[in-house]
Amino acid sequence: MILICDCGSTKAEWVLLDGNNVAKRFITNGFNPNFTDNLTMNNIIGEAIKSIDNQDVSNVYFYGSGCGSDGNQLKIKLIFSKLCPQANADVYPDTLAACHALFGSNPGVACILGTGSNACVYDGNDITQSVVSLGFMLGDEGSGCHIGKRIVHDYFLGIMPEELRTKFDEKYHLNRDAFLKRVYQGEQPSRYLAEFSVFAYENIDNQYVKNIVTECFEAFILSFRLERSVMEKSQAVGFVGSIAFAFQDILLQVLENHNIKCSKILKSPMDGLIEYYQNVIA
Repeated sequence: MILICDCGSTKAEWVLLDGNNVAKRFITNGFNPNFTDNLTMNNIIGEAIKSIDNQDVSNVYFYGSGCGSDGNQLKIKLIFSKLCPQANADVYPDTLAACHALFGSNPGVACILGTGSNACVYDGNDITQSVVSLGFMLGDEGSGCHIGKRIVHDYFLGIMPEELRTKFDEKYHLNRDAFLKRVYQGEQPSRYLAEFSVFAYENIDNQYVKNIVTECFEAFILSFRLERSVMEKSQAVGFVGSIAFAFQDILLQVLENHNIKCSKILKSPMDGLIEYYQNVIA
């Protein structure tokens, strides 16, 4: 059996694959090794291993946000070596999960729009070009965190239209001091900020909200040089992630404005990863 994990900052999706059959599929909390301590990561992975009773797993394929560096990959491998010692664990960046899910063994430009954001160029085997990820404080354009920051920023500064401010107050009852303490001193601030993108989704018919989401997607294309990457490589472009899926009508319009054709949008990479490994096993 093989264990596949797609781990984002907010949640991790796990699949136990027995040959071509899905033996078990479940979700745990997610994490990012850039911001999450070893004990928390150990507990989350331990919960997953306990859920499958550690049964006959020969290989683990772990794709995670923040797993692009050798150091972070080693952290995850060491945890698996202790909790699931009989299995060989391979750890990859979440961008490669998007590549495998969207394109299989074909080339393309894979984009992630979830709690955070990322993009890369894939040649069908390897990632040949990646952008520099600056994290939620300086980057993550177009992500749930980015949209959430814009919403909260405009709320506190009085930029948000009054009817929306009333709705926001009723939903969140935010206190400025408590909010700032939660962002700057609490755990997983990017995940917390991304929660406010739900308010954007619930009020997407409001033109003010549409403008914010549009501007965030425009920032993604600019910051990740997506237009140039697609044009230079003449490749398909695809998206994975809850934000891309939830706001796909606006995303597709923004892409069309930049003459970029989108081949596929997936809410989660997992279905594509299952198919990818079923083909590998076959």
